[in-house]
Amino acid sequence: MTLWWLSYPLLGIFAGFVAGLFGVGGGLTIVPLLFMLFSAQAFPVEHTMHLALGTSMATIVFTSISSTRAHHRHGAVRWDVVKAFAPGLMLGTFSGSFVAAWVPTRPLAMIFTVIVYYASLQMILDFKPKAHRSLPGGFGMFVAGAAIGGISSLVAAGGGFLSIPFMVFCNVVIHHAVGTSAALGFPIALAGSVGYIVSGLKATGLPDYSLGYIYLPAFLGVVAFSFATAPVGAKLAHKLPVKQLKRAFGGFLALLATKMLYGLLAG
Repeated sequence: MTLWWLSYPLLGIFAGFVAGLFGVGGGLTIVPLLFMLFSAQAFPVEHTMHLALGTSMATIVFTSISSTRAHHRHGAVRWDVVKAFAPGLMLGTFSGSFVAAWVPTRPLAMIFTVIVYYASLQMILDFKPKAHRSLPGGFGMFVAGAAIGGISSLVAAGGGFLSIPFMVFCNVVIHHAVGTSAALGFPIALAGSVGYIVSGLKATGLPDYSLGYIYLPAFLGVVAFSFATAPVGAKLAHKLPVKQLKRAFGGFLALLATKMLYGLLAG
């Protein structure tokens, strides 16, 4: 075991807490940090971003389960919404993972940073669209899910930065939107993980212990510890001043994206 492997449990502790607290899959945080860790370990440049995305997506399978259970205990998960969203989410995410695998590392990382800047600005401004309508019908939910899943696959996130505003816009109360978003992370992560595994099976030059575009030491280290801390974040989401925390976290995301962008431009 290398010393680098010790960094993955620390990342898992932080990612799990964030996933539970904000109802996001944690990918917005995990991906840039994994990208930096993989780059520091001199992983092949052409695969670094894809490995960060695939590994992050696989971890969300487990963080979403843990945070969903915690939100469900608080009665904050709208399972009818999850059921309506799931088919579109899975199709959009699975398809998007193949698109991401086709895009070279540098432009893919640029796309990622742009989306992260959007998500961080959304948090800093505490953007909450005014509720204007009810949830759409089955076809509308499928289309919305496919769009959210496709974008989520490019950032390996649980989609909370898109699904929460959408649900609030459709008259879902904020606590239910956060809890439901945590549950939506599971179909997104499951479909995305399969997509990144399949699309990476034929890639050459991947580091040892890789399963497609999933780097197993990072995956195991993050999952083992994030699974334990996600319920803590979910519990605190119902007690802490989440608005102020979201603004601080949005600033942190912007700094991560800036550091990642600087590394790309300098390279």
